[in-house]
Amino acid sequence: MKKLILASNNKKKVKEIKEILKDLPIEVRSLQDENIDIEVVEDGNTFEENAKKKAKEIYEFLLEKGENNFIVLSDDSGIAVDYLNGEPGIHSARYAGSHGDDAKNNEKLLMKLKGVKKEDRTAKFVCQLALFTDAGKYYKVTGEVKGYIIEELHGEGGFGYDPLFFYPPLNKTFGEADSEEKNKISHRGVALKELKNIIIKLI
Repeated sequence: MKKLILASNNKKKVKEIKEILKDLPIEVRSLQDENIDIEVVEDGNTFEENAKKKAKEIYEFLLEKGENNFIVLSDDSGIAVDYLNGEPGIHSARYAGSHGDDAKNNEKLLMKLKGVKKEDRTAKFVCQLALFTDAGKYYKVTGEVKGYIIEELHGEGGFGYDPLFFYPPLNKTFGEADSEEKNKISHRGVALKELKNIIIKLI
């Protein structure tokens, strides 16, 4: 069976992607599952540059090891707030300084939007997927979902900015949505749904 290797060390993101792709006849593996200890430096200026770089570095590493029959998938995602001219954008995971500190990142975003009225708090979640096949073919898919930033955290679910991102069609935040609800409509869910069609043709 062909392996799909996720170029990510983010356990919550890996869990979410595995959940969304579980019905595909492919083995989904994380870097940890493969004992690959590589932390790719995300120094691109766009979500696509970062996603492509992560996937390409892992793809090149696997080729050097003599691996074949694999696909590498990476995801670069974040939240873009209109009032803040697209911040935090590609810096979403390290907005407050240290990488992956959800509490501090949410705190900083709330501080930056203090006193801003509801209609000016519009935002979108963006998910950029990059995929390399073992033959070096490159595919990309983008998923977006629009909502707005509320004034305090609601919900314990999800990760990142989920408890602050209110999604009107669900009438709740991503933090209040269960994983099944969120995976159907989230930026990552939308992008992976499209990507599934590409993966099916590759396996």
